[in-house]
Amino acid sequence: MRTLLSLLLLAVLCTSVCAQKMTEAKTRLVASVDQRNGELVELSDKIWALAEVAFEEGESARLLADYAEKEGFRVKRGVSEMPTAFIAEYGSGKPIIGILGEFDALPGISQKAQPTKSPLKAGAAGHGCGHNLFGVGSLAAAISIKDAMDRGEISGTVRFYGTPAEEKYFGKLYLARDGQFDDLDACLDWHPSAKTSANVQSSLALVDFIVEFRGQAAHASSDPWNGRSATDAMELMSAGINAYREHVKPTVRIHTHMQQAGDVVNVVPDYAKYWVRVRDSNREGMMPVWERVKEIAKGAAIMANVDYEITLVSGLHEVLVNRTGGKVLQSNLELLGDLTYTAAETEFAHGIQEATGKEKVGIDGTIKPLLATRENPGGGSTDVGDVSWLVPEIRLGVTTAPVGTPWHSWAVVACGGMSIGHKGMNYAGKALALTMYDLYQSPETIKEMRKEFNERKGDAVYKAILPDAGPPIPGKKK
Repeated sequence: MRTLLSLLLLAVLCTSVCAQKMTEAKTRLVASVDQRNGELVELSDKIWALAEVAFEEGESARLLADYAEKEGFRVKRGVSEMPTAFIAEYGSGKPIIGILGEFDALPGISQKAQPTKSPLKAGAAGHGCGHNLFGVGSLAAAISIKDAMDRGEISGTVRFYGTPAEEKYFGKLYLARDGQFDDLDACLDWHPSAKTSANVQSSLALVDFIVEFRGQAAHASSDPWNGRSATDAMELMSAGINAYREHVKPTVRIHTHMQQAGDVVNVVPDYAKYWVRVRDSNREGMMPVWERVKEIAKGAAIMANVDYEITLVSGLHEVLVNRTGGKVLQSNLELLGDLTYTAAETEFAHGIQEATGKEKVGIDGTIKPLLATRENPGGGSTDVGDVSWLVPEIRLGVTTAPVGTPWHSWAVVACGGMSIGHKGMNYAGKALALTMYDLYQSPETIKEMRKEFNERKGDAVYKAILPDAGPPIPGKKK
């Protein structure tokens, strides 16, 4: 009996170990990414230098779409009324597996690829979220899968989505509203990070809106009684929101930005513009807070005796986690092993940490274990959340910056333009390619992912939180 138990245990251990071996097919996938690494780094650096912001990523989108086309992908440009959105597809039939790529920058954080703050171009944008790496790394994975299809190792369709404006206007929402993800069997994405892990945490739901107040201008000294101040209304709304903060749940976040509040001090301002975002761990918690904030705007307008208008910009769903897919990704991270760094890269990291007031602990390229999914994860929001309500989504974070690096800052821009970022991009391409390969090889895994997706989604019906109009493309006539 003891011998039988020992043999069974040995069999289980052997199965586990064997599952982690790099097969010849997977070795070829990794080689596909490495063989193009020089071109991919050059492509990423071009997008890094362009640093084009939301819906203005014309050259960045063209570079990615052209590269995909050169590799034999069928490319549709300008999809869903967005000139900088595109879809690149290869193969045919089922399964159809998608992969997301972003490429927009953030305003005002231009930076050279050095560990001390110094703008590449004063006042210009920079890739403070690493999207120059994101789009290229995802495309690298899609091309590696294309190579495997050409070798006859797998069959189906791989689809790369060039998704613009994640930082401001949330381009994926318009793709989702148009049904561009509806026929996918699974979808993957990754994001630059300060650690490497299969991401099985959700995100925050968000609603983004503008409040405009309109009053009556008057001389601020000689006849202010003839004026009705739009700025008074905005300040009253701000005070109302600040009082309300005490009475919301700890998971709620409310952000405000006074965008316009008059032009000169001696005129009662007749126009004010207030940008507001409300977040919570899920839509159910977010929606009543949003409704209450709108009532605060109404009350502020009444108190100041002005008119007001609320304009919905957009909103985001929280990420619907898929742990089944996360486990497949985790096995491939363990297969690839940890990221390692040179002495020069560690010195660069120490410089970043010193300049940003962090402990000089270097870069963490170790593979993190698959964590339990938390009910209230905190953190930020992403339009990947909306995709995850339409198709089972696998998410990855890969180290592209030192430990403790402030995100959306010049420090991330610096790392994205040198080898620390390049190394993470290369790794992401490999991890995603290996995971996609497993899905093509295992229809049963896709079924299990869909089962979990259906259980988590329940009876909910997805509807994009968007105004009826098309995307707000700069310069486009309304």
